[in-house]
Amino acid sequence: MQAKGQFDVTLPVHPAAPGTEAAQLSRRAIHKTFQGDLDAVSLGEMLACNGTQPGSAGYVALERVEGRLAGLAGSFALMHCGVMARGQRSLTVQVVPDSGTGELQGLSGTMEIDIRDGLHYYQFEYQFTPS
Repeated sequence: MQAKGQFDVTLPVHPAAPGTEAAQLSRRAIHKTFQGDLDAVSLGEMLACNGTQPGSAGYVALERVEGRLAGLAGSFALMHCGVMARGQRSLTVQVVPDSGTGELQGLSGTMEIDIRDGLHYYQFEYQFTPS
């Protein structure tokens, strides 16, 4: 199954966790509002690190999504792993196994994110596995 739509995101900067300042990691909160086939909000946290070359960086993030997917109510978690190697982007966003609740129990899948003209779009390929 496939869900498509748009989302708004803000990424407020958070201070480094105590004792990790020397790692020079960027820490941000994630606040999203999804519209379209996924009508939901999410909260999460992201850690990022810049490379020594321009256009090189990496990030990891976890976010909890709560709302409706194709009319089914519940929540699930997404895990992100993003790499930018001298401007070449690679991003994996997948549902954390067994994180679905409510009518979204058994949810699995992957999400693609596309940013065009300053707007954020998602395409979510998903399925349900019976428990």
